[in-house]
Amino acid sequence: MENKKIFYGLAIACISVLTSYATVTTTKKMDSAFNNASSDQLAVPTSFASLPATQAMPTDFTIAAEQSVHSVVHVKTTYKMTQAQTFSGDPFFDFFFGRPNNGGRLMPQQEQMASGSGVIISSDGYIVTNNHVVDRANEVEVTLNDKRTFKAKVIGADASTDIALLKIEADSLQPIIFGNSDNLKIGEWVLAVGNPFNLTSTVTAGIVSAKARNINILNSDMKIESFIQTDAAVNPGNSGGALVNTKGELVGINTAIASQTGSYAGYSFAVPTSIVSKVVADLKEFGVVQRAILGVQISDIDYKLAKEKKLTTLEGAYVGAVGENSAAKTGGIEEGDVIVAINNVATKSVAQLQEQIGRYRPGDKIEVTLIRDNKTKKLVVELKNRAGNTGVVKAVDLSHLGAKFSAVSDQFKYKFRIKNGLQISQLDKNGKFAKSGLKEGFVILKINNITIVNQEDIERAYNEALNNEANEKVLFITGIYNNGQVAYYAVNLE
Repeated sequence: MENKKIFYGLAIACISVLTSYATVTTTKKMDSAFNNASSDQLAVPTSFASLPATQAMPTDFTIAAEQSVHSVVHVKTTYKMTQAQTFSGDPFFDFFFGRPNNGGRLMPQQEQMASGSGVIISSDGYIVTNNHVVDRANEVEVTLNDKRTFKAKVIGADASTDIALLKIEADSLQPIIFGNSDNLKIGEWVLAVGNPFNLTSTVTAGIVSAKARNINILNSDMKIESFIQTDAAVNPGNSGGALVNTKGELVGINTAIASQTGSYAGYSFAVPTSIVSKVVADLKEFGVVQRAILGVQISDIDYKLAKEKKLTTLEGAYVGAVGENSAAKTGGIEEGDVIVAINNVATKSVAQLQEQIGRYRPGDKIEVTLIRDNKTKKLVVELKNRAGNTGVVKAVDLSHLGAKFSAVSDQFKYKFRIKNGLQISQLDKNGKFAKSGLKEGFVILKINNITIVNQEDIERAYNEALNNEANEKVLFITGIYNNGQVAYYAVNLE
């Protein structure tokens, strides 16, 4: 797909600004008429050479649509932006949150609104959507298919899978039925249900055109991308909506499209329910995903790598390195191994391996099938968390720091020659950060010598500081402003 961009945020259908209105997208990408045929001819059963004898009948999507449309909601979010946020250095982001004015400079917009979709998964008001639909939102509002509107609380969100869990206080809800995405077959019919361009309760149809697709869209160092690829029409506003099979069962959450324009151009991608169900269960129980880590550096195998490493297979995930104190190291996995299955489920690519590991929690034991020295070997491995143990990871409350964070644009990284960082997008004047002198727009590079890539790193630094045996409950922060000024701060947590 030369020159094609994978666009995120199919969620965004429109933006309301104080001085003007613009409809933009942040999307990071037939029936045959039977002529001259008698009714008798059309009634004759048709047999396919590669399938058991069956009768070819027109596919009826009405039952699936009726069962799923009442479970899909309209999610509206409100953002209060500052000038520091508005000019991010990312032209796409800047176009979304502000319009050129005053000689080409972007003027600050005080409030924007965006919209996406969500899926009711329980009768007591839990709703699943995309992380990017609600990320950085000050308020989240949900409108049901029967036009009732409720304020929603974000229970938890996971950038690594782009899944978020919401909760509303409502009754008479119609939860969707979960299906098994593992059972989907290439060529199978599916429906996309959502609210494209603010057009509520919209259903489109297509087929599954690929599975376990990695499109490098998620901005997380621990991302899990194993998307269902379909040709069901998905547009801005569909993000967080339902991908259902012909039974009306949920098989995925629509997330992204491949497009040069930001509107549908033939391919759409959904997070499979095999990932969604595990993430949602963790967010509901713990408020944070209990992510299992194998602890290996892996890559897909192509002809060049196979020839270089003298491998006898092109399928599987090649282990380039094994981390110290990792689950893989303890379990006996070695550099040069090719992992081909987890618990007897084939892992023909990195995406498939990540999807399989993503189904488990730290402490779970799995059977890893691998090829070493052209021989098949099976090992039992106990998975660990990011900290290198099997303990439960608890959600960290950063609220009294008084800050919200956003990703740093590639332009900003290139301009100041940095590889990581997280930008302060909002500050509460009564929070610890503001009282310590930090300003909006400041990019945090390190906290207590921990390199900051995402919010999980900030939570880790915060946790370690609070539990410091030396009782030094201080965050020593290094970062840079958008004028190039490097700054250092000490934030006392007591």
